[in-house]
Amino acid sequence: CTAAPVFDTLGDLTAVLDISQLRSPTAKASQQLALHLVASTARRIELANLMTRTRNDWVLRLARSPEFLDVDPDAAIALDGSGRITGMTHGGFGALARSMNLRGFSTRDFLGQSISQVFDIDVDDLPRFMRGRPNGERLIRARNGLVLFASAIAPAVSLRGPVAPEPRLPRVLRDLSGGDIAMERVQARAAKLSARDIPILIQGETGSGKEFLARAIHDSCASPGSFVAVNCAAIPEHLIESELFGYVPGAFTGANPKGKRGLIEEASGGTLFLDEIGDMPLALQSRLLRVLSENEVQPVGALKARPVRLRVLSASHRDLAELVKEGRFRQDLYYRLNAATLSLPPLRDRTDLGWLIGQLLGRIEKENGEAYRLDKDARAALLSHAWPGNLRELSNALRVAAALSDGGLVTPDCLPDHIFAVSAPAPAPAPAAVDDDGALRRALSECGDNVSALARKLGVNRSTIHRRLKRLN
Repeated sequence: CTAAPVFDTLGDLTAVLDISQLRSPTAKASQQLALHLVASTARRIELANLMTRTRNDWVLRLARSPEFLDVDPDAAIALDGSGRITGMTHGGFGALARSMNLRGFSTRDFLGQSISQVFDIDVDDLPRFMRGRPNGERLIRARNGLVLFASAIAPAVSLRGPVAPEPRLPRVLRDLSGGDIAMERVQARAAKLSARDIPILIQGETGSGKEFLARAIHDSCASPGSFVAVNCAAIPEHLIESELFGYVPGAFTGANPKGKRGLIEEASGGTLFLDEIGDMPLALQSRLLRVLSENEVQPVGALKARPVRLRVLSASHRDLAELVKEGRFRQDLYYRLNAATLSLPPLRDRTDLGWLIGQLLGRIEKENGEAYRLDKDARAALLSHAWPGNLRELSNALRVAAALSDGGLVTPDCLPDHIFAVSAPAPAPAPAAVDDDGALRRALSECGDNVSALARKLGVNRSTIHRRLKRLN
């Protein structure tokens, strides 16, 4: 038997390709031939997978010689619009990395890095490496001096026929993830829903990016209008009514003599985003229900209602269905808001964490006008942290690291202390039908001790199963 591993675009082992020979007339020569076949075929499989999964990114093909650059390159890298690495053919690029004397790095360490940190080009140079240019002009130089031939492929349009073209995600939605499967489902659903006037409830843990998704949905509309965000948990209960509905002059003691337009009316013609809707007082829920049902709002102290037309997006980290059972949230309002639900995965379950780190670091670079680079140990610490605070915690950690970095190099000493604290990971929903540790052991045994098979069976991420197993030692 002769086998070669096949990695996905993010560096996880996804398959093994094996050739079993029934007989070998010349054992050593036959084995070498089989090894060459499985290794080259695995490389082609990784390239085909990269091309399929990164149609919205640039792809840079690399080879030591020009003969097979456009058909069978040594390696390929996917790059987003800012020039950061979002994926690669890990088997092939690993060999090139060794040629570049980058032996202390795993291929995953390159995810999120700017292409200019690896080669002497940036994203604006990619068009000059496209097919049709002479091979002699398609040369790039690695930072250690190694020269390679390069071929760039621009983000592709849909390969389907014109009768049923695959819709291209709006840029604002596409920028929310770097290939995580759960997020791709959310993005695809959000793109379809954004074209319809349908109330959407966004569920997710605190800090998981609910408002980012709401803004992306709003910005995806053809005529979006205004985006008005209301944090129902942040406004004091005695003020939320006047803030939402507004008031007429002299409505109450201390009111502005000119009156005030409420946030609902400010959002008319656009989007009203009600964040943490689960914290809205019951008394106001009935008034909000009337707004949604009648498309009109009545300011405090007013005798007549005013017409409004708006899209309503709401969000909560709470289980609203459970609040309905407890009598703390109106059932009729719940069904009015919950025409469609989008559930954001927590950061600890996302497979594109390396990409997210690169994106957030890129934003910090633009704000500060300085380039930053994570060393291997700092990146490993960020990738292994459980992130109970999700994207908000990650963003804050990177801002601290950037401020403490020396010459733009981020080392573990630059990271906040809590990143290294040994603490229980943030609670994750227990997998369906696995309510205790004994049940988890039995379920795993029934799947032949295959974690991936158990994750697929339960409909959860593999990392969720691994965390449960880790607690069991």
